[in-house]
Amino acid sequence: MRALAGGQAPPSARLRARSLRRAIGRWLGAWGPALPLLVVVGAMLLAPALQLIAGSLVRDGTPTLANWADVLSSSRHQREIVGTLLLAGVSATVATLVGTPIALLVGRMAAVRRSGWLALLNVAANIGGIGLGFALVATIGSVGMVTLALRGLGVPWAPPPVDSFEGLVLGFAYTNVPLFVILTLPAFGILRDDWAEAARVSAASRTQYWRRIGLPILAPFIGAGWLLIFTWSIGIYSLAYALAGTGGIQRVSLMTLRIGTTIQSDVFSTWRADVLAVILMAFALVALWSYRLLLRRGARWFR
Repeated sequence: MRALAGGQAPPSARLRARSLRRAIGRWLGAWGPALPLLVVVGAMLLAPALQLIAGSLVRDGTPTLANWADVLSSSRHQREIVGTLLLAGVSATVATLVGTPIALLVGRMAAVRRSGWLALLNVAANIGGIGLGFALVATIGSVGMVTLALRGLGVPWAPPPVDSFEGLVLGFAYTNVPLFVILTLPAFGILRDDWAEAARVSAASRTQYWRRIGLPILAPFIGAGWLLIFTWSIGIYSLAYALAGTGGIQRVSLMTLRIGTTIQSDVFSTWRADVLAVILMAFALVALWSYRLLLRRGARWFR
């Protein structure tokens, strides 16, 4: 009673306040270093995503689902959705088929040689956009350096138009193949030499070793790499714009090109672009969720 009369808090209240301060201190100690990154993620990723979702559900200031109905029922937008998925799927498949043996070869190199190849792969994986588009046109375009050199040697080389589906696949492969190798190269370190030796001792052929041991172990990681390249490819805009040009949407049906065209033509009414952007995000989330499942399946070999 005297403590309460003197204005002091009861012991239980002081203990609760002390526990609260300790809990806040522990939380700040654990999450404090990550707070700047979380703020950037919230401002640069979460807030724009929420704005796109809200914009896809509003037309002329009125909430409506007609935006989604109009986009999904439009044959033009349906072709763009299918074209985007087809281009991403073909690009990811090409990167997987070409990148898997390269990753296996680089992974078995000595440390010095492997570091040199990794440097080249990093450079190639980080070249894209307008610069890569110009380089492709200048090398394998209709009047590119390689094209003219081959024709001068009598080789009837006819490169695909850079603004065609095949041209985009070729352009995407320049960065997708090195990126696939870099992403999957650590997984190839799972294979142990003693497994191959044990297979040889058991009279197993090299084909049997890869069919029953090597590929089943690497399959989740190869599939995860395919999903990452697929996710990367559905959102590429600058390279597609550089190769296809301002009228590229008339020749190649892609959601990214349609989004850019919509924003350029009418900056005050972008609900079509918002809907298509949300669809792209949905595809990316599904692909990343599947990627996580595959990695969880493959991670059991690390235990």
